[in-house]
Parts: sequence; structure tokens; C-alpha cells
Amino acid sequence: MFRFFSVLSSFIFCFLSASSSAQLPLDEATLEQTINRALHEFNTPGMAVGIVKNQEVIFAKGFGTASIESATQVKPSTLFRIGSLSKAFTASGLAILVDQGKLNWDDKVQTYLPNFALYSAYVSKNFTVLDLLTHKSGLASGAGDSMIWPEPSGFSRQEVVHNLRYLSPQYGFRAQYAYSNVLYITAGELIEKISGLAFEKFIDTHIFAPLDMNCFAGDIPKQNLPHVALAYGYNDARGIYPIPRNSASEKGIMASAAGGIVCDLDSMNKWAKAWLNVNTLPVSEQSYKVMTSGHTVLSVSDEEQNWDMTLFKQYGLGWRLSNIGHLATISHTGTISGYQSYLLLVPQLDLGIVILNNGSNSAARGSVMQTIVKAFIADAGIAMSKHNDWINTYLEYLDEKEADYLRKYEAPVAQGPMLISDKDILGVFKDAWFGNLRIQQGNGHIRISSDRMLTLKGKLLPFAGTSYKIEWDNKNAASDAFVHFTINNQSKVVSATLHPFTAKKRENHTYRDMLFYKQ
Repeated sequence: MFRFFSVLSSFIFCFLSASSSAQLPLDEATLEQTINRALHEFNTPGMAVGIVKNQEVIFAKGFGTASIESATQVKPSTLFRIGSLSKAFTASGLAILVDQGKLNWDDKVQTYLPNFALYSAYVSKNFTVLDLLTHKSGLASGAGDSMIWPEPSGFSRQEVVHNLRYLSPQYGFRAQYAYSNVLYITAGELIEKISGLAFEKFIDTHIFAPLDMNCFAGDIPKQNLPHVALAYGYNDARGIYPIPRNSASEKGIMASAAGGIVCDLDSMNKWAKAWLNVNTLPVSEQSYKVMTSGHTVLSVSDEEQNWDMTLFKQYGLGWRLSNIGHLATISHTGTISGYQSYLLLVPQLDLGIVILNNGSNSAARGSVMQTIVKAFIADAGIAMSKHNDWINTYLEYLDEKEADYLRKYEAPVAQGPMLISDKDILGVFKDAWFGNLRIQQGNGHIRISSDRMLTLKGKLLPFAGTSYKIEWDNKNAASDAFVHFTINNQSKVVSATLHPFTAKKRENHTYRDMLFYKQ
């Protein structure tokens, strides 16, 4: 598969379709109806959709609302946070430095960031620039995300890099795919160290400006704020509700290199066009090949097999590589609570599709993407699976997933009486890297709060033995959790650990590497 994609990448460089005007292979009114229906069915306020074909933008429209409160409509110029689509920009930043001869992909990270350290001296010493981007560090998926989300983060980028040493491995080094945001933040710090420019300034200077993209890796100028789509979530009790902590605002976020870039549809169409014509990219042909070659094997889901005839899936550098039928694809999605994005490239068709929205249900972007790409594939005379109504397909899929979850779910059941009292747990509990949790009396409840992550505030309820349940104030920011207290032989509380509020013990979770000692 690696050879297949390498050959394909070489083919792409010389492949450019004729400049004759391309046409949508499906009725535009039908497409717009599908998009509006997806917004309704999947409780998503707004969406911007772009299609690039034969180096032309043949479709670029906004649908629904950017701000429910002000009734602002989505346009191609509306700004969205693009989530992990940011990773391709970060990888491209490193590629530019490689092209400039300032580093090599196999250089050791410690050569440039001497204080960089992971869970073992061997891994720390041998970790390369390429390893930052390929998601096979040995860390668990999402390790360290507790320093990033929920926004606003109380950690600096330098602290994120320093605290990598406290994250325990789950796999062998380079043995297993496991998604990592903190290592892309580290990649951003590496760009700053080598270039002498802040990450935001480097991306703006070397990517956004040359491609004339209205995007922001850092702060958003005040004059652009009226064009921002606000973030929204949904549940049955509240309906559609705002998520102000994640909405793109004047101040950029710490995790920009992993998922914080803000762009509009017009700019992302330019980005898609550039990746379909290497001559217009800010990286060299050689770097393009490295970025779009497979470095890490990914699993293929049943849905991908059934819907897309997917046979292989790999991770490049900031891109996922796969196939739909016999067509190779380059893609990535972006997900931050309140925003969803999707960029899909089909080089053999000289086709790029961009979807940006301000909701929290990935089925909205998925159903629209499938509708569009399958129409182009059918128009090319390629037979695919028989799914004509992708919205219904996704509705059925979500129903099946929910039923499966409910069938397997076990609510935690208290076993035995409490062995400690509220007064025993009052005080400050400190973890070596996550900082302090404060437990104090307030408003008729025992309250818990984090010094570093200001959104993590809630109340503690006695559960059983030496365990309490945490009910966080902001349910969208964090799910309920356990706090398990440890007592010494004098029955004094000495430490605490956190765990998701589940009946089953989970090895990989947000709190796995935290141990709070009572001060």
C-alpha cells in the first residue's frame, strides 16, 4: 500500500485536468436541499460547503446560521475553527523548514529542544521530527489532552512540552497508532525554536500570505470578529445551546498547532486547490511526497468497508490516506466541541471537497460529504455501494450506535457505606504536573475546582467507601467522574485519583497519569 500511494503521489504531480469548466454531477437545488436537511436532522446551526474541480471552485455556499443570537447567516467568508485540519498546516510548517535546509525529518527532537523528554530516556533520545507527526509515540490516544481541553487552558505550550515526561506509555515506541494532540503542539514549538518566529507568525508568513488565505493561527483582528461562526452543541433537554468557551474569539488558543486555526470556506478552497496542484503549494514536491505517504497503519471500520469499499487506511503527516473504491484519497477531519470540519481530496478526479460547520454532530459533515463525493464518483462511471440517501444512512447508524451503547451500559452502583466524611477531604490536593485540585465547602455542597483548568468546577457527592462522585457544572466540558481517596493506617486521607464515572474500570482515560497528594 505504501508503494501504491508513492506511485500515486508521483502521478499527481503531472496530473492536471483540462481547464474546461467543471459541472456539478448532481442538481444544485437537490444538493442544497440535502445540506439544509442535514442541518435539521443533526441539530447543526450552520454549514459552509465548497467543491473544487479541475482547479476551479464550482460550488461555495453558506447555509443556516453563524450566530443564532444575532441571526447571522453563514457565508463563504464566515470564519470557523477548523479543529484538526490545523495539523496539515503544522506539518507543512515543518516541511518548509526541511525545504529550507534548517532541519531533516530524521533529526532528533532533543537536538533543537534539549528539555524534550518522554516516558523513557531511550525514547526521548531517539524521538525524531517525523515522530512528532505520525501518532505512534507509544502514548495512549489523547494522552495529555487534559492540558488542552476544556478551554480555556491554564497551561502554556512550554508547560505542555515539559509535562510530556509525566505521561505513561500504553504501547511500544512506534508500535501502535494512538492520536496525539500534545505532540503537534510540540511540533509548533519546534517551528518557533528553529525559525525564530512564533508559530502563528510563521504559518501566517509562509502559508496564509502566499496563498492569500483569510485564516488565523493566533489572535483574530477585531474587524474580523463579526464574521465568526459561534460554537453550538445539542442535547434533548436543552436543544441547541451555545458553547462560548470554544467559540473563535479575538484571542488565539494555546493548542493552535493541534486544532486551533480559524479559517473561512473561501480560504480552505484555496488550500484544497493547492494540494491538488503541488506547483502552488508552499512545500516542495519531495516534502509533498513525504507528507502524503503512509507512515502509520490505521484500522478500517466496518462502515468504511461497507460504504466506501475501503481496503487500507494510513496516516501521513497531518493527513489520512485511504481509498474509496479504487480511488486513493487524502483527507482529514476536525472536531472541537461546537465545530466540525472535513476536507477530502480525490487527486485522480482533481476533486476537493470542504465542509465547515458550527455544530457538534459529525453526521452532518459525514452525510453531506458522502452525498457529494459519491455523486462525483458515479459521474466518473465508477460503481459503488447502494446508499442513495446518506442522511437516512447516518440516522440509522446513529440509532444502532445508541442502542449498542445502552445495551452495554452499566450504571455504577454503590457498594457499602462511606468510610470517610466530607470534612476529611477538605483541602488542597496537588499533582506533579496537573497542579492543584481544591476541595472546599460552598453553597450547601462540597465543591471541587482545578487551579489550572478553570472550567473544571463542580460538586462532590458521597458514593461509597472512600469514593465520591464529581458532577461538573459544565456538562459539555466534562463528563461526571469519580474521585477515589486513599487513606493511611490512621484513616487519614492522603491522596486522590480520578476516574470516569463508569461501572467498568478503564485503563485509558483523561486522568490516568494524575495522582493528587493532600497538602
